[in-house]
Amino acid sequence: MLITPDMVIQELQRLTTEAAKAPAAIFDAEKKLAEADFAFERGFNLAFMNAEGTVADRTALAKLETGQLRLDADIARAELNRVRNKAKQLTDAGVLNATIGRQVELLFRSGH
Repeated sequence: MLITPDMVIQELQRLTTEAAKAPAAIFDAEKKLAEADFAFERGFNLAFMNAEGTVADRTALAKLETGQLRLDADIARAELNRVRNKAKQLTDAGVLNATIGRQVELLFRSGH
């Protein structure tokens, strides 16, 4: 398939549009993680304070009681990592397409 300059420009525009969304997506994922971490820490501390027994018993009971909150925080952390990776992939794809665009431009100028 022959790649034309217009095709390269369209792809660069698409990547630029997607990459422009990255900061907001990263912020949203960071906010979600912060909220999940806060909920877990708060829940764990409350469960620990309300539990009875030795420190080890109270810790174990608090972990059992807040397992879902911990899972929610871990999932939010994974989502943040996924959003960051996607943003990096978009940046890398933009650089690659810009390089391809330069090569296509040189080919078209030379008449090939």
